[in-house]
Amino acid sequence: MTTALITGANKGIGFEIARLLGERGVTAVVGARDEERGRAAAGRIGQPYVRLDVTDEASVQAAAKWLEEEYGTLDILVNNAGIVVAQDDPRPSATGAAVLRQVYETNVLGVVTVTNAMLPLLRRAPAGRIVNMSSELGSLSRAIDPDDPLYPHNYMAYNSSKSALNMVTIAYAKELMDTSIKVNAANPGYCATDLNGHTGFRTAEQGAAIALRLATLAGDGPSGGYFEDDGPVPW
Repeated sequence: MTTALITGANKGIGFEIARLLGERGVTAVVGARDEERGRAAAGRIGQPYVRLDVTDEASVQAAAKWLEEEYGTLDILVNNAGIVVAQDDPRPSATGAAVLRQVYETNVLGVVTVTNAMLPLLRRAPAGRIVNMSSELGSLSRAIDPDDPLYPHNYMAYNSSKSALNMVTIAYAKELMDTSIKVNAANPGYCATDLNGHTGFRTAEQGAAIALRLATLAGDGPSGGYFEDDGPVPW
């Protein structure tokens, strides 16, 4: 049995990742902080649910203990949970530290909390895979290119959280380079989800495709990379 845990999987891209993994025969555990929504989502795709709030260490540890008791190991971890904080004025000079703390708590620190808790289970797997759901908005190269269409989207809290997540991805990949665990960052593109008021031009299913690919990499696949459907994203 191949087991996966997807955080923030009760809706959007996370739900589609769980659904698509399930279609491949993977036991895709739906992780979500809202029990009612999480159980409903898991029920729709016939997969198990575990309550998991990435900002609550006790919740994360309880989820890890449950996974160990139920499955003994974990093959795939998809760190999908992420937030954006709406601002009337999104300019960096109008973005206070409180906004950054709130965004980083989920988008960066939550990933570290979950990954550290799940690593012992991933180390027991024959070939563990960790996928961190990043964003093209985290690309420093694209952010400083005036000719890039992303250049005007200067959202300091969210964008910098994804840049930080990219470095977190590299850090884990370097530590685990001598193991069978591969760690990569995925850019799903601009998908229509609750995060952006469904303004994206891609579907959640399309956004899930790159995560699915990285979650099921062969043994000779990359680690420590930043990828989208068409290949590597510039750092």
